[in-house]
Amino acid sequence: MRYFIVDDDTGSRTMLKKIITEGDLGVVIGEAENGESCLLPILKMHPDVVLIDLLMPVMDGIETIEHLRNEGYEGQFIMISQIVNKTMVGEAYEKGVEFFIHKPINRMEVQSVLKKVTEQFRLKDSLQSIRESLEKIGTVKTVQRQQSVKEIVLSILNDMGIIGEVGSDDIVSIMEHIMNQHNAETQIPPLKDLYESVATKMGLNQVEAKKESKAIEQRIRRTILVAVNNLASLGSIDYTNPEFEYYAPRYFDFQEIRNQMIHIRESSRERIKIKVNSKKFLQVLYIETKEKYKQQAEKNKY
Repeated sequence: MRYFIVDDDTGSRTMLKKIITEGDLGVVIGEAENGESCLLPILKMHPDVVLIDLLMPVMDGIETIEHLRNEGYEGQFIMISQIVNKTMVGEAYEKGVEFFIHKPINRMEVQSVLKKVTEQFRLKDSLQSIRESLEKIGTVKTVQRQQSVKEIVLSILNDMGIIGEVGSDDIVSIMEHIMNQHNAETQIPPLKDLYESVATKMGLNQVEAKKESKAIEQRIRRTILVAVNNLASLGSIDYTNPEFEYYAPRYFDFQEIRNQMIHIRESSRERIKIKVNSKKFLQVLYIETKEKYKQQAEKNKY
């Protein structure tokens, strides 16, 4: 991914560049200290993503985005903001901004947002390639394919911004196992049994499988924790955000989401302990995956 940073604060630009570079998230191909000075470089270099400060002298972030869009720039914008103003945030959404990074800048939040943006780019490229292939053989309107369990699960994980997280593959494997072995049941099996079943399928011996099942448990917990942080970030900016409204109360203990929202709004650098309910997350994910799979199967009958 190719990034361009626009921020009148030198320290913020330096920190963002360091996080991107050290985290192997991409390359920073340019930077500017205000909206006016960034226009020509961005239109010439066409970066994939522009990280842009909301409040800047000469030309603020929203004005800069509007100008770049009018000139034909089609990349993604990530807004950097120290304030939580619903009116300004709403205006940013109207201009096509989907992601926000709060000031003071937090490494974990930046990495989480950039990973989500990167995964979106990959999905868009994949979908575009599929469309182009189908158009070449003239079957775009006639092809209707049943989505696999993996595709359904990845779509849901993408909405929560965790498709690229370390435990996302484990979650997919667990859902595939349940759908293959227990899809007639309403409740998922005990988590310990699920983790061990997935580990055993890797061809490991009994000792190795037991050790791997513990690793799977930890990877999934960390991934769910990232989802909590992502949704809390969305909710702290816009309580009516569709992903926040749908996923936060269904998949998680909402009080934990609320606690993290308060933590984000207060811009506290101290970490708070968040309770992770893996059982609830996987149970709800199983029910939703099963329903979507069944709905598609019913549609394909006609």
